[in-house]
Amino acid sequence: MKRHRVRLLLGLGMLLLVLGHAFEEWRVPLINVLDAYLYDARMRVLMPDTVNERVAVVDIDEKSLAALGRWPWRRDIVDQLIRRLSDEYKVALVGFDVVFAEPDDSSGLAALENLARGRLRDDAGFSAALPELRRTLDYDARLAETMRTRPVVLGYYFSSNESSGRLPPPLAFSPADKELLWATMAWPAYGANLPTLQAAAGSAGHFNPVIDFDGVVRRVPLVVEHGGEYYDALAVAMLRRLVGDGTLNLDVPEAGGGVESLKISGRAGTLSIPVGRDLSALVPYRGGERSFPYFSAVDVVRGLVSREALAGRIVLVGTSAPGLNDLRSTPVGGAYPGVEVHANLLAAVLAGEVPSKPAYFTTLDLGQLLLAGGLLIFLLPRLSPVRATLLTAGVLAVLVLFNFWLWTAGYALPLAAALLLVLALFVLNMSWGFFVESRSKRQFAELFGQYVPPELVDEMARDPESYSMDGRNETLSILFADVRDFTSLSEGMEPRELTRLMNEYLGAMTDVIRARRGTLDKYIGDAIMAFWGAPVADPEHAANAVSTALAMQEAVRRLEAPFVARGWPVLRIGIGINTGLVTVGDMGSPVRKAYTVMGDAVNLASRLEGVTKLYGVGVVVGEQTRALLAAQFAFRELDRVRVKGKAQAVAIFEPLGPLTADDAAERQRLAQWADFLVAYRARDWAAADALLQPLLQSEPACRLYALYAERLARFRVEPPAADWDAVTLLGATT
Repeated sequence: MKRHRVRLLLGLGMLLLVLGHAFEEWRVPLINVLDAYLYDARMRVLMPDTVNERVAVVDIDEKSLAALGRWPWRRDIVDQLIRRLSDEYKVALVGFDVVFAEPDDSSGLAALENLARGRLRDDAGFSAALPELRRTLDYDARLAETMRTRPVVLGYYFSSNESSGRLPPPLAFSPADKELLWATMAWPAYGANLPTLQAAAGSAGHFNPVIDFDGVVRRVPLVVEHGGEYYDALAVAMLRRLVGDGTLNLDVPEAGGGVESLKISGRAGTLSIPVGRDLSALVPYRGGERSFPYFSAVDVVRGLVSREALAGRIVLVGTSAPGLNDLRSTPVGGAYPGVEVHANLLAAVLAGEVPSKPAYFTTLDLGQLLLAGGLLIFLLPRLSPVRATLLTAGVLAVLVLFNFWLWTAGYALPLAAALLLVLALFVLNMSWGFFVESRSKRQFAELFGQYVPPELVDEMARDPESYSMDGRNETLSILFADVRDFTSLSEGMEPRELTRLMNEYLGAMTDVIRARRGTLDKYIGDAIMAFWGAPVADPEHAANAVSTALAMQEAVRRLEAPFVARGWPVLRIGIGINTGLVTVGDMGSPVRKAYTVMGDAVNLASRLEGVTKLYGVGVVVGEQTRALLAAQFAFRELDRVRVKGKAQAVAIFEPLGPLTADDAAERQRLAQWADFLVAYRARDWAAADALLQPLLQSEPACRLYALYAERLARFRVEPPAADWDAVTLLGATT
């Protein structure tokens, strides 16, 4: 935990940042941008991309403008359009995504009125004909009369400029409900329809979308505020008319948390629209442009559309003509007819497909951030790059699949913050591993690389705070290896050949040591010093040291054939191993230092290497080493020795190999040898000789048996002193 502290703190800082964004305590622009991109991508992937048959668009397109003139058209044309749709095509409802803001003077009625007030004032025939002309030529009045008796909903817009026209009656909310509308969008001005037309139609709704920071329309505000009153959107006004002059109510969950949906209740039923805190609804686009049946307005006016094509449909009158400036940027198109935004919302409400984001989704978003972030914050620092990559990919896949599944179930859960957090944590940990831990690894390699195998350097680099070159006391196993009679061997060789021989020998021995987690201390001429248990702790340091010694002897035997082939001498080595408490660390002078060990246990290991030739064995280990490995290796006791200057004697042993139960002859020889040592140390020379002779006969070349035979012969002639303790004195300490 300690070595990962900085990464954990940085990861928790990232988590706090995205949590603050999720709770809207602050906003992170990058998350907003990514969330918008992911929302659009998700919609494009999952939209049905089919044509809706319930809602249709009557399009004021280029064809209609060419045939009927530029917009705005004469009101008699609009009047004819409404009559065709309602009386002939029997549509369910007509909604206008356009505004009738100015009086229509195109009929010439104003000129006739002026004549009636002027030079034709006294013309009785003209005065008598004028009322009938007024009824015929007052296109606004004719249109108002048509709207009064037909299912028509007008459109208007809010703006920041001067107001014009007349707004429809505001929504009726209780004071308590108005307290819940504090987050709705507010506008200072509006552009509405002529009072006569608005009064006749009764119903009207605004067609302002929510234009996000990137200019894309993803939502429509269903209720907005102006002058302390509240007004509904065009789609809501049309839905209220459809259900029979429905009322609008706020749906607030019992647990609180703000408005969750709008309910439209009327004689024909109830509709529910999920909304956000600002009472805007997400628009679930069905597909690209023309996801609804389009009919050219001029074809409808001229009756060229079949009655079955429009019968019973909800019709929106709007424009796709570029010159009329009602093209929007949406998730499914950069030049998307604004009328289709309202068509998509209408169709989605009627089908119950408006995405919902309940108040508890904030808690769900918090949960996914904490779960994904917490998992990666605490696991990534502990994993290898491959496993970290696999874990990150798995978390990303789960987040994306869960989010898409929620969308198909009708819920919109933010995704960007979670994905960005996961990716940021992954990049943090990979960068940390590359720039920081790789630097630590290089530092460790510089400090320990010449002593310690690369795999141990990697292990140390994973927890650098646990390792240092400072001196400390540890129980370690120390090994000394030396080439026997090296001086005489080297005298007959050329320097270059001697160098090649030593490089090959030392290289082979070093490979054996490092393969068994050994720390190479130094080369001392032809001698090698190594130890186990530091700097990396090794509970099996004694076993690894003994296994290494046996493997080194085997490696020397393998070198024999190639050395002879090159004309080089055959090498024989002696190895001494001892286990004990030593001081280990970086020792030396300001000029030169080395990571090494010091202590009596080191001195004894060196002495044990020196007596291998005396006893005729390849490896000698100390008493503590043998005690640690009595259950793993077979040992033959060689002697009890005392280092000059030390009072305590220690037993020394030859490791014969891993302990096995299938060599009865070997076990018998070891038991007989142990009996011999008991008799020898008890001064029972006759019994000792009787035990030794069979061993000598079975192994006449064994130097150990010959050594003790010489001792027995000498002691029979010259018995040892009375205080003899059967201990051999080794040379002075260094």
